[in-house]
Amino acid sequence: MVADIRPRCTHRGSGVDHLTTASGGNAIALLENGEQYFPALLAEIGAARREIFLQFYIFDPDDTGRRVASALMRAAARGVTVRLMVDGFGGRPFVRSLMDDLQAGGVDVLIYRRELRVLSLRRHRLRRLHRKVVVIDGRTAFVGGINVVDDFEHHGPPHPRYDYAVRVEGPLLEPILGSVYRLWRLVAWASFQRRVPVHLRAPAVVTPAGAVRAAYLIRDNLRHRFDIENAYLEAIASAREQILIANAYFFPGRRFRHALLDAAARGVRVTLLLQGLADHPVQHYASRALYPLFLERGIRLFEYHRSVLHAKVAVVDGGWATVGSSNIDPFSLLLAREANVVVQDRSFAAELQRSLERAIDSGAKELRHEDWRRLPRLRRALSWLAYQAVRLMIGVAGYGGKH
Repeated sequence: MVADIRPRCTHRGSGVDHLTTASGGNAIALLENGEQYFPALLAEIGAARREIFLQFYIFDPDDTGRRVASALMRAAARGVTVRLMVDGFGGRPFVRSLMDDLQAGGVDVLIYRRELRVLSLRRHRLRRLHRKVVVIDGRTAFVGGINVVDDFEHHGPPHPRYDYAVRVEGPLLEPILGSVYRLWRLVAWASFQRRVPVHLRAPAVVTPAGAVRAAYLIRDNLRHRFDIENAYLEAIASAREQILIANAYFFPGRRFRHALLDAAARGVRVTLLLQGLADHPVQHYASRALYPLFLERGIRLFEYHRSVLHAKVAVVDGGWATVGSSNIDPFSLLLAREANVVVQDRSFAAELQRSLERAIDSGAKELRHEDWRRLPRLRRALSWLAYQAVRLMIGVAGYGGKH
């Protein structure tokens, strides 16, 4: 049994409209790591003729960033309208080192919430653009967790950062393009305090391109605050055989924790692939404080140590899968602007599951309950303190209780 691909209105404030409705007739290709993603992206940018939209949390001025920037400027030079949006916090190096060159090269650039004061727990300052979405000529889209940054940043060859994206063609382009277009208009208006006329040069091409049924889910601060979380919860609640989740920053709230525990209690094989090399130590240790709860209930836990795990993907019962930017933590599920593609297709789900199983076999270590009990008390105490610190930050930001 596979969950309905559409998130239900199970929480006040969740909305289901054309952005969350599944469509058939799509072609969706799985892209693993920057090794597959950037050649595909650069090829599409090179073939663009009318209009490109891009939204990224990070656009670093490293070799990869400069290659993508050069491709965008070449596209602008041949008359393509290029609209690039980068988050103001994640994109601070971009603002300092790349933005002026791109604007001089004819690329329209907007910065989402350019913050001068970043050390703040005010809710509006924590809201970030965390999506990684590209739409080219209304006919091809890329959605996933991969930023514009070198694959080997923070961890040298031969093992790249571990992440995923999808390349999309077909009717799903309509909600994807509609989403990026609306956000561009919104930020343009907010940035310049006037209404800037923005007209689509390349409407969505909705001609069927394959046979895959999929939905595009976003998280925003209005009608779609819970769409991604509810889609996960619906799939987990419907699971009968297996749940496999790979997530970089895993700090689930009460509803999500209970959904996983309930699934394990009814005999579902639940496997979590989580980050082993911590780039945010406090959150990493806070996540580890939850490990005993899961291990005691029969949930298998693996930590990926081969390189930095940055993936945000899942497979349920071999037929439901999601790839996107949303971590399973309060900052993604309650604050950041996110985007996931949910796919209901056995061939795609099997491909993603095989990829994840290879990652577990080649680069992950399983944690068992007895391993946790053997850890020094100081390590366990640090995890507990980190857990309390993250809960405090969530509460100060205004998100406590059942969320």
